[in-house]
Amino acid sequence: MFSTLDMHILEILCEDARVTPREIAVMTGSDENQVNNAIDGLRRAGVLVGYQALINWERTDREFVQAVIEVNVVPQREKGFDAIAQRIVQYDEVKSLYLMSGAYDLMVLCEARTLKELASFVHSRLSTIEGVTGTSTHFMLKTYKYAGTSVS
Repeated sequence: MFSTLDMHILEILCEDARVTPREIAVMTGSDENQVNNAIDGLRRAGVLVGYQALINWERTDREFVQAVIEVNVVPQREKGFDAIAQRIVQYDEVKSLYLMSGAYDLMVLCEARTLKELASFVHSRLSTIEGVTGTSTHFMLKTYKYAGTSVS
């Protein structure tokens, strides 16, 4: 199980990943070595897997298109949805992948430089994976809130 310190560290880093171990130690009333050891333990456990900046790309000159793709699949015997999901996550266009309940099985968040590139990905690679029985693509037109932060 994870300690109260572990959980507090995760909450702090989730809010601002730039906080240093020294600052976390002050915020939690802990020793800096304790914080460093906890962070190392969280990395080894696969809980703390990376750090990212939240960037409002719409305010830059970067050209890109994003889509949510609903995917229906036939689960594989003894592997369920995992085998197909492992194939899908390998593509660079795939930014996030979720197993869902409801009308479709997987939700894929994708990104490409152009609409043509994204359409090609869906048509040529995603929909041709064995076990994929259908896709429905929804293009994102504008972002109002991302990762809990208002960006409009």
